[in-house]
Amino acid sequence: MNNKRKLLTLGVSVIAFWGATHSIASDTRYAMPMDNTRVVGSPNYDKTNRPLKKDRLFRSQAVDNEIIRVKNLLKNPKLAWMFENCFPNTLDTTVRHRKTNGKDDTVVYTGDIHAMWLRDSGAQVWPYVQLANSDPQLKAMLAGVIRRQFMCINIDPYANAFLDPHDPNPDHQWMSDMTDMKKELHERKWEIDSLCYPLRLAYHYWKTTGDASIFDEEWLQAIENILKTFKEQQRKESSGPYKFQRKTERQLDTLNNNGLGNPVNPVGLIVSAFRPSDDATTYQFLVPSNFFAVTSLRKAAEILEQVNGNTAQALECRNLAQEVETALKKYATYNHPKYGTIYAFEVDGFGNQYLMDDSNAPSLLSLAYLGDVDVNDLIYQNTRRFVWSNDNPYFFKGVAGEGIGGPHIGYDMVWPMSIMMKAFTSQDDEEIKTCIKMLMDTDAGTGFIHESFHKDDPSNFTRPWFAWQNTLFGELILKLIHENKTELLNSIN
Repeated sequence: MNNKRKLLTLGVSVIAFWGATHSIASDTRYAMPMDNTRVVGSPNYDKTNRPLKKDRLFRSQAVDNEIIRVKNLLKNPKLAWMFENCFPNTLDTTVRHRKTNGKDDTVVYTGDIHAMWLRDSGAQVWPYVQLANSDPQLKAMLAGVIRRQFMCINIDPYANAFLDPHDPNPDHQWMSDMTDMKKELHERKWEIDSLCYPLRLAYHYWKTTGDASIFDEEWLQAIENILKTFKEQQRKESSGPYKFQRKTERQLDTLNNNGLGNPVNPVGLIVSAFRPSDDATTYQFLVPSNFFAVTSLRKAAEILEQVNGNTAQALECRNLAQEVETALKKYATYNHPKYGTIYAFEVDGFGNQYLMDDSNAPSLLSLAYLGDVDVNDLIYQNTRRFVWSNDNPYFFKGVAGEGIGGPHIGYDMVWPMSIMMKAFTSQDDEEIKTCIKMLMDTDAGTGFIHESFHKDDPSNFTRPWFAWQNTLFGELILKLIHENKTELLNSIN
């Protein structure tokens, strides 16, 4: 998120960087610095760092059973401890599940920021969907997330983060931004992936549970808003209605050209004013997010056709997806002298290309994880080698670890998310093993995954409580177990 290095007023039920569980009532507010440098003493792997049961915001028996099952499979005590701490972190500390007008309604905070990002919330609950059929309460909570996301899109499809309507002290710190702010918004940075993650989650939930009740009038309005917004941001006829400026000392928190950003040539791609990191794009056709739009629109088309019987709107989704895909093939690749044909990170349709990768997903590295390209796609494999090298200006390697960072935190700060994405997309057991070991060795003794750590000093980290990274770690361990790689995990010393 964008306010890492500020003192934030928070409400939490567990403080992730403490060595043992310290439970606080979930409404308690206190200030906590976000770029902590802390080293925890030798942790007790037999003592969980989860909140006490009475302080957990949402409890799922299926998730608790899965934790027991996985811990019994894992022989490395630290790995088992980290899985127990991390996998349920979203449920334990960020979920507010309610009923609104008789329907499930779930707000999911990012962790240390009291707001719901469409991207983060969709990713945070994703790994729980596989357990939904064995836990009705979990299934209802997930349906509530999807419904809340559709409601948010209908409030403002250009916004990336929304406030909890039941929060007595909402964080309105960005109301002075020069854009069309509304009282329900936390922040209004236009990011393509904010509209893709809800589609990805809804499709996965539907395919897993068979529950189509989420695709009601709110859904139909949301997909209409998504299509309208994507088309506006192709900027074929005009620059569209969106502008954004912020008074800030931070260059990537605002847009130039009176809030429109750098110019683009309308070639069929979709503008994303900001990256998934919430940093402004340089060339506004953000390639990973355009790939994500293609697959998301095709998922939406399938839902519209099979659930709603709306063949006309389904065709509209497919046509737009095809147009963006065709433009990606023409404008998004670069013939690199060292790696062969690779995908650029950003392009502008005029021929300019930005060669780098950022750690936050969607990224070039995460394309195969999200299912936007085949893992064996030659261009993807070339790109994968490029982004995990010193030729990527935001790849950092030190004595503590290596990985991709980004301008959001700055030089030499590795994001564990990139290490996880490397493992998710790897077909090499030794590479996977190296990634897991690196994640275990850079937790600073906390038992949790942080936003970033210094390449030479994992005790220098940002965001001690970042639920997405924690839950993603649990998702990775579960994926490896499901793929019969338990012995690989147990070979880690």
